[in-house]
Amino acid sequence: MSNPALSNNPALNGKTLTAEELHRIYDQPAAATNRPGVDAPASVDPAAGQPPIITPSDRPMTYENTISKTVLLFVVVLALGAVGWMMPALMIPGAIAGLVLGLVNSFKKEPSVPLIVAYAAAQGLFLGAISGTFETMYPGIVSQAVIGTLAVFGVTLLLFRSGKVRTSPRMTKIVLIAMAGYLAFSVINFIVMLTGVNDDPWGMRSGPLGLVIGGLAVLLAAYSLVMDFELVQNGVKNRVPEKWGWSAAFGLTVTLVWLYLEILRIIAIFRD
Repeated sequence: MSNPALSNNPALNGKTLTAEELHRIYDQPAAATNRPGVDAPASVDPAAGQPPIITPSDRPMTYENTISKTVLLFVVVLALGAVGWMMPALMIPGAIAGLVLGLVNSFKKEPSVPLIVAYAAAQGLFLGAISGTFETMYPGIVSQAVIGTLAVFGVTLLLFRSGKVRTSPRMTKIVLIAMAGYLAFSVINFIVMLTGVNDDPWGMRSGPLGLVIGGLAVLLAAYSLVMDFELVQNGVKNRVPEKWGWSAAFGLTVTLVWLYLEILRIIAIFRD
């Protein structure tokens, strides 16, 4: 849930890069030098025994091409979502494929466009199937969840652009601990529901407690969006190659899918 596709990515996480990481990111040999008129991400003195200056990519990652990649992934999600909506049986296969592809993409050292698009397709099947199922049970719930997701995304983005919200090392640690606790609770809840220990449709998440837990999950997802925005900002500032925009688009897709599912569940619990 903390988007390792972005946070573990040396091109985007804003950490100080080693010479080996710089050479790998920019696909250049160690003897690369700067070209006139182009700002390098690091300025060092080879004579002092430091790594050589690395030339930025001719096609750097920008906000525009990152947004276009993110939009493309959501077009895939929506297109396959329509298929899942009409074929609810694809919910479980889509969920399994999405989980596997999500893990593979998260821990790959280089972005793979086919695998990222395949992840979006799998998630589309899952989201379409589960959304169709919920819509049958609670008419109008999907449009409410979509509006809620867009509202949280829009407000978070506006606050980030205005500089009113930023991450901090201490807060990030707290959020990551909370995410780990939420994940453990979700696994336990799934087990007690699967084994029949709790026969409630929501397990331990029913009633007011379920709403509180769902609200906490939405807050965690919103903070995860702030982390995503900062990581994308780092990639643009560092003028990393355009290919890393796919990793950024994947990370944002992961967070928005999680946010939508949490809001969908909150509304369903509330309407119950």
